Amino acid sequence: MEQETIEIRPKDETWDEAETQEKTEIQDNVEPRESVEVQKKNEAPDEILLAALKLFSQKGFFNTSLTDIAKQAGLKNTSAVYPHFKNKQAIATQLYANILDSLSASIDDIRCKNPKSSGQLRGIVDLLFKLTDDAPDIMRFLLILKLDEFLPDEKSMLESPPFIKIHKIIQSGIKAGEIRNIDPILVNAYFFGIINTTLRFKLTGMLEKAADAYQGQAWIAAWNVIAKK
Repeated sequence: MEQETIEIRPKDETWDEAETQEKTEIQDNVEPRESVEVQKKNEAPDEILLAALKLFSQKGFFNTSLTDIAKQAGLKNTSAVYPHFKNKQAIATQLYANILDSLSASIDDIRCKNPKSSGQLRGIVDLLFKLTDDAPDIMRFLLILKLDEFLPDEKSMLESPPFIKIHKIIQSGIKAGEIRNIDPILVNAYFFGIINTTLRFKLTGMLEKAADAYQGQAWIAAWNVIAKK
């Protein structure tokens, strides 16, 4: 199954690859190229977000300073951060929003490709295990950090769009007879309890192999708990 990746980009930025390429070709013919300084300024928000993600996931939010983030992003000092983000919490808020937006879009794609709830859940599990191997900082941010401690005003994970969509997948599975007829919240807890615990073990070093090595076992265990016999 083709896997989706999560990209860390400013929340309000949208783009179309083909359109962007076309515009670039036109501009190259009629306008001088941007200076290196302007290009760096335009790239700064992305660099700041990526630097913060790495530091937050490895050191924790409270052990990371704005100076650390600026240095990791290749900026001269913290004054280069303020035009883009007013403080460290604003960076974390943007990161959280971007990750949830990308995860939500990935789940939409998975739902389109798989008509059954079982296939949709399997696709989501595939995505989470792939992210754990390929983008562990994202998964540490979601599964290891205590987000409510530094993002108290943000919705919890269970109230976020991606998990509302997962809740609907579970409801559809119950209605179709694929999933046991119990409270969907309990189904979510049983199923993702196994999946997320496995991923946490991997992210914290308790499991030595790549996450992919444990995916099949975790899926079987999680699905057998909720599947209607």
